[in-house]
Amino acid sequence: MKDRKRTEKKILDAVGSIIAGDGFEGIGINAVAQQAGVSKMLIYRYFEGLNELISSYLLQKDYWVNTNIDFRESSDIGESLKRLFREQIRQMRGDITLRRLHRWELSTADQTVRLLRERRERNGCELVKAVGELTHSPHAEVASLASILSASISYLVLMEEQTAVYNGIDLQSDTGWEQVAQGIDLMIDLWMKHIRRPDRKSVV
Repeated sequence: MKDRKRTEKKILDAVGSIIAGDGFEGIGINAVAQQAGVSKMLIYRYFEGLNELISSYLLQKDYWVNTNIDFRESSDIGESLKRLFREQIRQMRGDITLRRLHRWELSTADQTVRLLRERRERNGCELVKAVGELTHSPHAEVASLASILSASISYLVLMEEQTAVYNGIDLQSDTGWEQVAQGIDLMIDLWMKHIRRPDRKSVV
């Protein structure tokens, strides 16, 4: 079993290496087998085929599929949310395969992408529900804010490779991204202040 786990990791690492070099268009069983140094038959035995191989890789890489924060253990939900979105920035900026995943997903609608979106949606809804219950906020309100912030980060990270400056912010520098992160922090702080108003009606 340990040998299988190591071999599966080797195969999935090969997928990531191909994506980083050639994008998703370069992925094929032959290319992965050569990159990983294993036989095509072994890949079919472990992953059944190309679709399952790509699905396995995407599901282990996507940030929102794998984000699992227990907000119930947090003494300050606002600070936890800030860390959540800052981590999205860090991971997407630091991983070319994540960026290529998002770019590829925008132009693809096959079974692999549908599975990824279903898993991401399920995990995202669970996070939204947890935040809503903890802050006694309407689900629609939390979902809207989460969608705007997460989508904005994804868009700006994808723009970074092609557009150096956006609204005067240097997207290709850590300083510029700290400015973006501070803007997100401010929005979360303002929302936390809003939901703590004395006249705010809580959702039961």
